[in-house]
Amino acid sequence: QVQLVESGGGLVQAGGSLRLSCAASGRTFSINLMGWFRQAPGKEREFVAAVRWFSGITSYADSLKGRFTISRDNAKNTVYLQMNSLKPEDTAVYYCAARRININDYEWWGQGTQVTVSS
Repeated sequence: QVQLVESGGGLVQAGGSLRLSCAASGRTFSINLMGWFRQAPGKEREFVAAVRWFSGITSYADSLKGRFTISRDNAKNTVYLQMNSLKPEDTAVYYCAARRININDYEWWGQGTQVTVSS
């Protein structure tokens, strides 16, 4: 099992920045991919970004490229999401997730952290 704990959410004005953190614990050696998702009120959960644990290769939702950056610190078992030029439409609960190699679905999820962007 892997446990994920997000932090760093909060209230920020439009144009501001936030950095979210996701600390992994447990059987972290089994992690192959970690990702960030978000869910706004009344909307479906959507993919934000992902990073391969060992290679560091990243992927992003097209609409967020250039504003959001995902990174990881393997020594700290932590993944980060740097969010810049935030917009009110970025308001959502942000979730961290992880999965093993050759598994299609994310297996482990954090509890989420609220990000609110005021106009």
